[in-house]
Amino acid sequence: MNKKEENVKDLGYSSKKATAYSFGQLPVIISYQGFTFLVFTFYFAVVGLNILLITGGFIIWSIWNGLNDPFLGTLSDRTHTRWGRRLPWLMFSLIPIAIIMFLLFTPPLTFGITDQMTNFMYFIIIIILFELFFSMFDINYISLLPEIFISTEERTKANNFRQTFAIIGLIFAFVLPTLFIPDLTSRKYLANYQLYGIVVAIIIILGGLIFLKFTPKEKSEFQDEYKSAPSFGKSIKLCIKNKSFRWFLPIEIASWFVYGMLPTIVPLYGKFVLGIGEGESIFLALLLGLTFISAALFMNLLWKPVVQRIGLRKTWLISKSIWILTLIPLFFIRDIISGLIVFFFIGIGLAGSFYIYDLIIADIIDEDEVNTGTRREASYYGVLIFFQRIATIFVFLTISLVFTNVGWTVYEPEKVTPDVIFGLRVLICIFPIVALVIAILAIYKYPLDGEHLRSVKEKLQKIHEEKKMRV
Repeated sequence: MNKKEENVKDLGYSSKKATAYSFGQLPVIISYQGFTFLVFTFYFAVVGLNILLITGGFIIWSIWNGLNDPFLGTLSDRTHTRWGRRLPWLMFSLIPIAIIMFLLFTPPLTFGITDQMTNFMYFIIIIILFELFFSMFDINYISLLPEIFISTEERTKANNFRQTFAIIGLIFAFVLPTLFIPDLTSRKYLANYQLYGIVVAIIIILGGLIFLKFTPKEKSEFQDEYKSAPSFGKSIKLCIKNKSFRWFLPIEIASWFVYGMLPTIVPLYGKFVLGIGEGESIFLALLLGLTFISAALFMNLLWKPVVQRIGLRKTWLISKSIWILTLIPLFFIRDIISGLIVFFFIGIGLAGSFYIYDLIIADIIDEDEVNTGTRREASYYGVLIFFQRIATIFVFLTISLVFTNVGWTVYEPEKVTPDVIFGLRVLICIFPIVALVIAILAIYKYPLDGEHLRSVKEKLQKIHEEKKMRV
């Protein structure tokens, strides 16, 4: 076989691996984005919980995450089975995620229990259970990426496939609810929420089973990594000690604040600012759907060649700046058509963040392996997810602050004043822009770039060659 034939064979095999791995995006994206898009609106507008109770619930949820996510990451890195470190956790968590997606929308109110505290306690328990099993799946799924795909070329290829599946998952996450629920803010459609939960649970299981059946296995040179994986406490210290990771954290907290705020507030923004009425909830899906369709287009058409030409760090700065510019019109528009246009352009900057995220964290994990001699993907993703959940606290504290100041602590659609409209505009525009400005300032300090990054890659290649020789 000549060199050209070998390259064609490798390319095909790589595409199959990337496609199989990318199916795992469906349960991850559909479950978490469905959670982000609907849970606040459901418990605020449909169940009728006070905004302060919802905020308190998410603070408790985030404290739980402070232990849950880093612990699951460390536990995964220290796991040793005949199926590898990650696969057992993926198999164990898939079905619970699907069941909980139904239970999220089956509160005591379903059975005629309207007491606030009873529904509030259910809310806390079910979001904690969701987070437990979601994190268990997500941490182990994402940890496979830098283990299966080693070179920058492989990772870029796999990332392209994965982001394509992510866009498909996002469209499912935002379109499906609007097909079943005519008005996301109305209690009379409680049963429709539950029907949606059943359908999305089936999709999560099907996508997850395809992923588990055909996904590539961990490479043999990493089969003994569990022996050198550090303890829970030491693992967290090593992650935080990494300078590149420390500067990555504020960037991602700021980005996840925006990721969380936009879909959380869109149902209320769409209804009361853009005038989307009952039976028109498909327009809510179109707002977010156009954003992610745009993101899918611009990831490969724009950001892939830009990354190849100027590198990750500079591309990061440009994409965040464009994202800020496209958010500004949200403060001024007042009709659906304008909203559709603006949300499409928001996808340009969003695409850059999506495309760069996994490539950056893979570089950080590579640097850590060079420094420590051990790959600790799950530990890093566990700590990272914890800080992403801190962004969620900021989202709901911000919403609570604004709603309290405009006199809207309880959902009362008949009492939507100009102050409420102004508050919704501030939430969807001003606060996200402030967060992205903070992210840009942190990117300027991010050190893993240029000659330092090239040195890390060279050292890592030698380390992997030595490990292969020992296998």
